[in-house]
Amino acid sequence: MSVAVGTLAVFSFIDARISNRFDATLRDRHTQLVVGLSVTTQEPDALRDLMFDPAYSAPYSGRYWQVTTGNGEVYTSASLFDETIAEPPDISEDTTLWNTAGPEGEALRSAYQKISFEDGTVWGISVAESQAQLVNERRAAQRSLLPVFGLVGLIGVASSLMLMSAILGPLRKLRADVAHRWDTDDNLTPTDYPDEVAPLVDDLNQLLHRNRDIVSGSRRQAADLAHALKTPATILRNELQAMSQSGVDTDIADEALDRIDSQLGRSLARIRALNTAELTHSRTDVSHSVERLARLFTTIAEREDKILEVKSDPELWVRMDTQDIEEVLGNLLDNAVKWCRGKVRLTAKRHKDCVEICIEDDGPGIPEDAIREALRSGGRLDTSVRGSGLGLAIAVDLLNAYGAHFDLGKSAALGGLSGRVVIPTKS
Repeated sequence: MSVAVGTLAVFSFIDARISNRFDATLRDRHTQLVVGLSVTTQEPDALRDLMFDPAYSAPYSGRYWQVTTGNGEVYTSASLFDETIAEPPDISEDTTLWNTAGPEGEALRSAYQKISFEDGTVWGISVAESQAQLVNERRAAQRSLLPVFGLVGLIGVASSLMLMSAILGPLRKLRADVAHRWDTDDNLTPTDYPDEVAPLVDDLNQLLHRNRDIVSGSRRQAADLAHALKTPATILRNELQAMSQSGVDTDIADEALDRIDSQLGRSLARIRALNTAELTHSRTDVSHSVERLARLFTTIAEREDKILEVKSDPELWVRMDTQDIEEVLGNLLDNAVKWCRGKVRLTAKRHKDCVEICIEDDGPGIPEDAIREALRSGGRLDTSVRGSGLGLAIAVDLLNAYGAHFDLGKSAALGGLSGRVVIPTKS
C-alpha cells in the first residue's frame, strides 16, 4: 500500500513538473515571437522568415504562432494554414496561458499577450502547442518510471517478508522449544533468543517452574494422603481378620472396608491424574512398563496354572506418568488373570498417531449389554469374587484425564473379554 501511494505521489509530482516545463517552453516561444515582431512591425509578413522553427512551416504540425493588429489584421505561421487561434476572453497585461481549440478541433495550450510597441502599434501575440505533446511526455515519463517503481515494490515486499520472518522466527523457535521443554524438563536459555524476546523467555521459565512445582506438590500431597490413610486401613483390616478368626462374622465390614480402600484409591488416582495430565512433562516408555508388569503377572498366572502371553513393540513412548499407565495396565491384567480360564494375551503396538494396548483372555467375557455396568463406578457383574468393582472405573478415569480411550468387547482370538487402550502420541 505504501509503495502504491508513493508511486501515485511521484507520478503526480512528475506530471506537475512536465506541465510547468511545457508552459515555460511556451512562454519562451512567446518571448521569441515578441522579439521578432518588434523589428518587423512595419512588415509582419517577414515574421515567417524570422521564426525559422521547421514545425511552424509544416501544416497542422501542432506548433503555431499568430499576431493580430489593432485594426483586426491577422498574420499566422504557415502551420496554421488557413486557420486562426482564438484569443482568451479575459485579457490582462501579463501573458495569459489557457487551453483552447486549434485546427480540426485539436486541443491546444496557448500563451497570449497584448503588447504596445514604441512605434505606437498594438498587437495581440499568440503562440500555441498541441496538448498531445504534453500527454506524450507524461506517458513517456510514466513508462520509464513504472519498471523502477515495480522493482522498488518487489524489493519492498521482499524486505517486508524478510523482516516479518526475522521477527516471527524467534517466536516460532520459542513456541517449539516450550513444547519440547515439557518433554525434556530443561530450562529455556534466554541467550538463545534476541534481546527483545529474552525477558519473555525468563517469564516462561518461571511459569514452567511454577507449573512443575504445582504438579509435583499435588502428586506428593496425594501420595502423603494415601500413605496416611493406608496405615489405619491396614489396622482395621487386621482387627477384622482377628475377629473373623475368633468366629465373628465380618463379611459386611470387610466388604465395606474394601469399598473404602477402592474409593480412596480411585479419588487419589483422579486427583493425581487431573493435576498431571495437562501439565506433566513426563514421558513413559510403555514397552518397559509392559515388561515389568509381565514379569509380575506371569508369576501370578503360573501359580494358578494359567498362561500370560506378551508381545510388545519397542520404545512405545507416550505422554503419561509411569505410575498412572502401570496402574491402568495392572488393573486390566489383574481382572484378566482373575477371570480367564487358562490364557491371557497382552499386545502393545505402535500406530501413526497412537499407541494401542490390548489385553484379552479366554474367560466368560461380558455380555454387550452389560459393558456399561462393568465400567460404572462400583459396578460388579459377579459378587462371588471378592472386590469393589472400582478397578475398571479407576482405569477409565486415569485414561480420560490424558485424553486416552478405553473400550471393552469380545476377543476374536480367545473368545473372552478384550480390553483395548488407545493413547494418543504427541511430539
